[in-house]
Amino acid sequence: MTSFFRTAFYGFCLLNLMSGAALSQDQAASPTVEAIVKTKVVVATRVLPPFIIEDGGNFSGFSADLWQELARRARVEFTWKKTSNVKEILAAVETGAAQVGIAAISITAAREQQFDFSQPMFESGLQVMVQNEAEDDFSMRKILGFFTRGAMPYLLGLLALLIIVPGHMVWFAERRHKEPAFSSQYFPGIFQAMAWALSAAAGQQNNSLNSRIGRLLSVAAIFISLLFLTYWQAELTSSFTVEQLQGGINGPEDLPGKRVGATTGSTSAIYISSHGSTLQEFQKIEEAIAALEAGKLDAVVFDAPVLLYYAANNGRGKVRVVGQIFRKENYGILFPRDSELRKRVNEALLKMREDGAYDNLYDRWFGVQGGQRI
Repeated sequence: MTSFFRTAFYGFCLLNLMSGAALSQDQAASPTVEAIVKTKVVVATRVLPPFIIEDGGNFSGFSADLWQELARRARVEFTWKKTSNVKEILAAVETGAAQVGIAAISITAAREQQFDFSQPMFESGLQVMVQNEAEDDFSMRKILGFFTRGAMPYLLGLLALLIIVPGHMVWFAERRHKEPAFSSQYFPGIFQAMAWALSAAAGQQNNSLNSRIGRLLSVAAIFISLLFLTYWQAELTSSFTVEQLQGGINGPEDLPGKRVGATTGSTSAIYISSHGSTLQEFQKIEEAIAALEAGKLDAVVFDAPVLLYYAANNGRGKVRVVGQIFRKENYGILFPRDSELRKRVNEALLKMREDGAYDNLYDRWFGVQGGQRI
């Protein structure tokens, strides 16, 4: 009997030792909550007021303040990684240089194939910004700019040909006549002949040509001038209107054929390139806005809250936002695939919405801007 109890006791001790070893292996394989909390993550972002504002190396703004509160609630320590645009944020998270990306990152089907996103943190969309001077009546720069767009350059070139070529032809024909309509000397005779050709192109012929070839050219000029004036009038009727001189951009439907700026890799750049506009890409939205203010662009398409914030602050009096918000989209916090951190951040974000902290943060940064509420 004693031998039986001794054998059972040794077996119980051996079982405890094996269980303890297995538990130690499991603890070694799975980091504790304290270990996770102490692990710092790198958060990739970009300066994009009012979402991310940089001041002396520190970041504030709606997205920055939101992430700081989420990190506190999810017990996460972090450091910022500054990038230039959304394309660099995506690359940083994809390569592991950062574990989180936040600014104003749109949730798209293409990005969902490569990354994980948090619950939507902001509802927005795209909007159009134009120069504020588009509200003025007329300006010489706008009028001159009109003659460099559309069919006008070709019409001006055709007009030049209708002056130079016929002018030389009638001068050569008239200079041999005993009673020439123009001076037989090249100068000023050629200028007199080109003046005749200009009036002929406008449907008038002030001087009667005396040579036989000259009279034939006069008849031909009448028909050519009729065709030219008909086409010229049609172009003026369709293009040279008050709306054209005032910019003619009141929303996204007016963008086809215009020079439109956006940031590289953004959803606005994809929209512009697929809707008949001439896309010019910039690394930063500030560069695109500067090009717009310099007259190098007709419009800028970007995230509505960013454009409204700029128009109400640094761009007051220089630019304005037109039309309604289009291509509605949600912003999310970016994570690599199968990130353990995503679930904790989602829980914290949902709690912020439930206890009112999110609404307080939203109202601190957004309200009525330019007569609109995002």
